[in-house]
Amino acid sequence: MEISFNQVIPILRIFDIAKADEFYLGFLGFSVDFDHRFEPGLPLYRQVSRGGLLLHLSEHHGDCSPGAQIRVMMQGVEAFHREISAKGYGYMRPGLEKTPWGTLETGVTDPFSNRIRFCERIEAP
Repeated sequence: MEISFNQVIPILRIFDIAKADEFYLGFLGFSVDFDHRFEPGLPLYRQVSRGGLLLHLSEHHGDCSPGAQIRVMMQGVEAFHREISAKGYGYMRPGLEKTPWGTLETGVTDPFSNRIRFCERIEAP
């Protein structure tokens, strides 16, 4: 059998569900796929998605640490930047940057210090 890797699903630490919803659902336009708690009152584990991008958000302290950084390779970063900029999110005004390594990028930081760079290759490396 040949070894292949299909997908990476980052787990990002969250501390406040209302703030996470405002950021991931309201600002970035993700949808909730599922929520899981072992029982009421225990930490939330959630999957959100947009297009082919899946993220797991976790209140569980053992799953991950706040302050992660992930890079998301995508198509349409300029349109995505226009979309999120038009929302007037009160805590962030992300820029758009053409990098020396041939990508067009915009970046956001969630309320829990996790950073996401949305990147599109515009030139051959």
